This record gives sequence, C-alpha cells and structure tokens, in this order.
Amino acid sequence: MAQSRWFRFLVRWARRLLLPLAALAPLGWLAGIAAIAWAAARPRPAGVREQPIPPPGLPPGRVVEVPGVGELFVRDTGPPDGDGDGDGPAPTIVLLHGWMLPADATWFPSYGPLSRYGRVLAVDHRGHGRGLRPSAPFRLSDAADDVAALLRHLGTGPVVAVGFSMGGPVAQLLWQRHPDLVRGLVLIASSATFNTSWRDRYTWRSMGLLQLVLRIVPRLWWERLLGRAAQFGPSRIRRVLRRGVPEDVRRLLPWFVSELDRGSAEDVAEAGRELSRFDAREWIADIDVPVAVLVTMEDALVPRRNQLDLARRIPQAVVRELALEHDGVFTGPATFLPALRWAVEHVLGLRPATPVRSGSWRSGTRAAPRPPRRSGSAGGNGRRADPPGSTP
Repeated sequence: MAQSRWFRFLVRWARRLLLPLAALAPLGWLAGIAAIAWAAARPRPAGVREQPIPPPGLPPGRVVEVPGVGELFVRDTGPPDGDGDGDGPAPTIVLLHGWMLPADATWFPSYGPLSRYGRVLAVDHRGHGRGLRPSAPFRLSDAADDVAALLRHLGTGPVVAVGFSMGGPVAQLLWQRHPDLVRGLVLIASSATFNTSWRDRYTWRSMGLLQLVLRIVPRLWWERLLGRAAQFGPSRIRRVLRRGVPEDVRRLLPWFVSELDRGSAEDVAEAGRELSRFDAREWIADIDVPVAVLVTMEDALVPRRNQLDLARRIPQAVVRELALEHDGVFTGPATFLPALRWAVEHVLGLRPATPVRSGSWRSGTRAAPRPPRRSGSAGGNGRRADPPGSTP
C-alpha cells in the first residue's frame, strides 16, 4: 500500500510538471522558427567595409567543361616552357584542398613556389568554392573521379597529387581508383581514417548542425565571429588567427570569409559526414608510388597520432614533422613552404631521403614499420574500386 501511494504521488507530480511543458512546446517551436527567420532575413548593415580583395599572384583561373562531369573551375599555371630538369617533360602537380575552404584559400601561398617544378593545377571539390553542385550527395570517391576526368581531359599524364586534410583521402582514392594517373603523393595534415575514436565519429557525423548554422547565419556575422575569436577566443584559435600569423594573411580575413561563403552548406556538411565514413587502412599499404607525409604536430582537428599512423601504413613513405596548427598551410608559410618543396622534390626523385634533424621538425625520416593489416571489411570508401572506365 505504501508503495502504491508513493507511485500515485509521483505520477500526480509528473503530470503537474510535464503537462504545462507540453502545452508550451508549440510556443517554443514557434519562437525557434521566428528566431531563424529573423536571423536569415536581416539585411546587411550599410556602410563602407573592408573589401574581399584576393592575394596577389593567383594563377589564371578558367572553367573547363569536362565530358561526363560538367564545368570545373581550375587554377592552372599552364604548361611550362621547357623540360622539367632535363630528364623529360616537366611534371604536373595537382593541389587538392581540404574541408570547407576551397583551393585558393588553401593554396594561395603555394602556387608560386610549386610552379618552379612544372605545371600546377588546383580544382575546387564538389560543393566547395566554385565546385560542382550536383544533386547527388557529396562522396569522396566522386571528388577523386572528378579530378581524374579533368586530368584525362587535359592530357596531363601521371601527376603528383598533393592533398591537404580532406584532400588527403581524395588523393588516396585518386591513386586507388585511377593508378595510371598518379606518379606520387604528398599527404599533409591527413589520415587513413577519421573515425578512430567516438569523439571523431561524433564530431564528423554531427555536421547536420553545422549545415543549419551555415544556412541561417549571415555572412557579416561570420566576419565578426572570426574577428572576435582572434582577440578573445580560446587560446588555440587565437594562435591560428593572431599569434605568429603574417600581417598580410590577417588582412585577408574578409576574402577568406567570402571564399567560405561560396560553398554549398549542404555539401560541406555532407563532406564532413563522409570523412567519418572514410577508411583506407585495408588497402593503403598497396600504394606503389613515392609518398611524402607532412605532419602538423600541433593539429587539433586531425590528431598527429592519426597522421603518423597514416605514414606508418605506407612502407615507402618519408615523414617531416612541422610545428604547425592544422591551417599552417597558409598561416605558417615560412615553415610550411620549405617542407612542401622538400616533399615534392622527394616524390619527383630530386632529393634523397636522408634522416636529418633541424629545429622542431624532422626531415627525411622514413616512417616506422606499419601496424598489422586488419581483417574484415574496410568500410566507407575503403574498398578497392572497379578498374577505370567501369561503373563504380
């Protein structure tokens, strides 16, 4: 009897608490919808503001109509005038950008230094920058196939694929699906998989919330948010946006935001979820071309343990460790560009891989023995694809 009285007492109080909340739920939904509509409908404030002026020295950009794919926006330094190093035609280097930021915002410091080695191409992936806007959801394998179709259309022959962050999986899949088009790989701040822990899986698979935010937050708010983060944000964000970043890079903040704003919110969010499904660990040891791995040791987005694991799984890979954050490709050019040139020279066979220490990074060290290959399905995009020309 006592238990029955306590049970009735709890039920009665639960009703008293939950019924009013249930009655208020529609009001909460209406308030949320009204807030979203207010944020999305607000006009940009009038007044003179900083213009999104791009950095000088960007290569010529053009739209290339690729049969069976569509129109791709490409930065192209053009075929070089002479041979590369006297041993044959100059090579082609294709730059594959990371998640959210398109090619120009990622590679603008690198175009000039790399053009000394040969032709440099950079393409915006699907849903990023000026990239394709297909109705199909973003898939890393499709991004790799887009690059392959472009290279075949331009008749470049085998290329050096340089992949940063998300561009690393695109480069790996380019080799796996189209090995005849790849003569070497440079993998920067990347990984063979992005789902090694529950935190990684939760981060990348919760991109739906980011998609909503990208769609409703006005561009001006992004500029203000990034500007304030540079002054008052967490220490890691302040280091990227403020400390040690050249003044000419900080002045490009409006342009960075404008480049980010070019992307499709739905595709960018889906690209994040797609990264959580990528797993190349079952086949990455089969890569049979020269590979250089640049590890950003202070990376908070792609942990350095994942980057080093990537290098260990490729027997012939050489590694260089850099005291940089994830975005050091454009915020730390003084450190990054010499390492990038070293990596490209190694892949092209212009530099032997000799173990040398210098400062806070290690140059030319070969990767440690890779871990044993796991059994079972690789999952995600980690299966061996059909030969080029067949239906994937």
